[in-house]
Amino acid sequence: MATGTIKTIQGDRGFGFVTPDGAAERGSDVFFHRTVVSDDGFDMLRVGQRVEFESGPDDRNPGRTRATSIAPLDE
Repeated sequence: MATGTIKTIQGDRGFGFVTPDGAAERGSDVFFHRTVVSDDGFDMLRVGQRVEFESGPDDRNPGRTRATSIAPLDE
């Protein structure tokens, strides 16, 4: 699994973005929807929190990547 940091969360809209560790180029943030957060923990996530995630192609935009699962890291 990849690791990264929560960059933004739109709680009222149910999504956010993760910046993968080592991401050097702008625009490499990964979209995630509340439905892929483990244990229904979307409301517990916060900006700056470390997470691990798996990603795959975005069905709506095949040129982009989106998270297919995401879970907080115990650090």
